[in-house]
Amino acid sequence: MKLLISFSLPFILANLLQQMYNLADMMIVGRFVGSAGLAAASGGGELNMMFLYGAIAFSSGGQIVIAQHIGAGSTERISKTIGTMFSSMLIMAAVFMTFALSCCDWMLGLLNMPAEAMDYAHDYGMVYFSGMIPVFGYNIVSSILRGMGDSKHPFIFISISACTNVVLDLLFVGVLGWACFGAALATVISQTLSFVIALVFLYRHRADFGFDFQLKSFLIDGKELKAMAKMGAPLAVMNIAVSISMLYIARFINAYGVVASAATAVGNKITMVATLCTGAMMAAGNTIIGQNFAARKLRRVSEIIGCILIICLVFTGILAIVLVLFPEQVFSVFDKDPRVLELSHTYVLSGVISLLGFATRGTSFAFLNGIGNARLSFIGGLVDGIIARIGLSLLFGIYLGMGIEGFWLGSAIAGNVPGLFCVFYYFSGRWKHRELLV
Repeated sequence: MKLLISFSLPFILANLLQQMYNLADMMIVGRFVGSAGLAAASGGGELNMMFLYGAIAFSSGGQIVIAQHIGAGSTERISKTIGTMFSSMLIMAAVFMTFALSCCDWMLGLLNMPAEAMDYAHDYGMVYFSGMIPVFGYNIVSSILRGMGDSKHPFIFISISACTNVVLDLLFVGVLGWACFGAALATVISQTLSFVIALVFLYRHRADFGFDFQLKSFLIDGKELKAMAKMGAPLAVMNIAVSISMLYIARFINAYGVVASAATAVGNKITMVATLCTGAMMAAGNTIIGQNFAARKLRRVSEIIGCILIICLVFTGILAIVLVLFPEQVFSVFDKDPRVLELSHTYVLSGVISLLGFATRGTSFAFLNGIGNARLSFIGGLVDGIIARIGLSLLFGIYLGMGIEGFWLGSAIAGNVPGLFCVFYYFSGRWKHRELLV
């Protein structure tokens, strides 16, 4: 527990700052632009996350490969992993960016974005998508450092980005009145800055990582790419499937109007606060479990899983209590529209169930990713994203006539599905005999 907390603390602080500037976007847009801007920023952000999940998945795959190289004692192969990560992921970023910029309006149309929010959403999405390459690049460098066991420097880089983003948000949106365009521009500039600083750090310490930054070092190594893809591709498909399901549900919610859309955006941001802890535990668990599993220290793997679950449940439990006791006060941080605040009471049950899902999902994916079982992560995520999330949302929202509350409830229940898959797999003991990715 002590080791896990000390290693994950920079992850938690980094996630706190990440959430801070995500929340700052929402708070500042909500205050200066209103509910239409809030709905637009949420819709544009959800579209961006669909592509960002690809970066997170493949960089996590690289992080786990590096961690297993260290645990297995094959550190000489780390340089090839780094070069392969840079080349393959930056190519992916360029492809994603081209597609997103070309199809922005089409994707917003699929979301059924309220008419009064469409122009804001277009501006937000176009600017956000243009910054996709530095976002992918930052994830590459951070994953390299985390795979090596360095969680401190990624926190420093994200600190710089977060502070820059808040200042630019206030300037662009509050002072200059650039609305959602300004909020997206502030985010892109701050993320580009963090990538440049992280890249300079990696270059200056290249001897420590065994990566010389020569052109030949960026050649894609087939063996390392296969190991990364074996882990990253299923995670990417899983995350994108969940994202698509969220966007599909948002299409139905947006049909209820801008108030329902804004309330959903606020509710999503509140429950996403859980990732301050659960996301940090998953990222830290990827490395610690990966190294210990590769070294065949299986008892320690089990102990780490137990510690992660306890920490996640305590954190999400506190958030749930706050949401139950003070729903209107929590919602009012983002939007003071009385109609949105009225919906906060309706959201409480779904929010609590969703928070439980974050706790179990973070623990499950830390375990499955660390041991390199992307296939089960993929199956659990696919059932969560496509079958359970869409199926339950349509069941409650349309067929049972629960409306917005039904869509929220179905999505929240679906988030607990991956944890059920993981429980059965863990107690089967089959994971103990898995071969390493590397």
